Amino acid sequence: MNLLFVMLQAQGGGDYSFLIMMVAIFAIMYFFMIRPQNKKQKEIANFRKNLEVGQSVVTAGGIYGKIKEIEDNAVIVEIASSVKIKVDKNSIFADAQAQQPAKK
Repeated sequence: MNLLFVMLQAQGGGDYSFLIMMVAIFAIMYFFMIRPQNKKQKEIANFRKNLEVGQSVVTAGGIYGKIKEIEDNAVIVEIASSVKIKVDKNSIFADAQAQQPAKK
């Protein structure tokens, strides 16, 4: 920190406007970029933790299906009648019911 004060003293006689500007830029980045991304990641992790058999889901590849079994790190998803695939839990992103638009 002392090095920073020495650099500021040499450049403008103790003008702290550069330091204040850098703190403001970091604060703006935090509130508009980092914080919302962390919040979204927590929501996705909570969704994956609360998966239930029979729930409609969408995978990272865009495959819609219904959960038939839940294992430790994988989920068995039925994508068509008698067609089941094993999918990693981390590749399940959304609830299919919430993704479909309302019908008129």
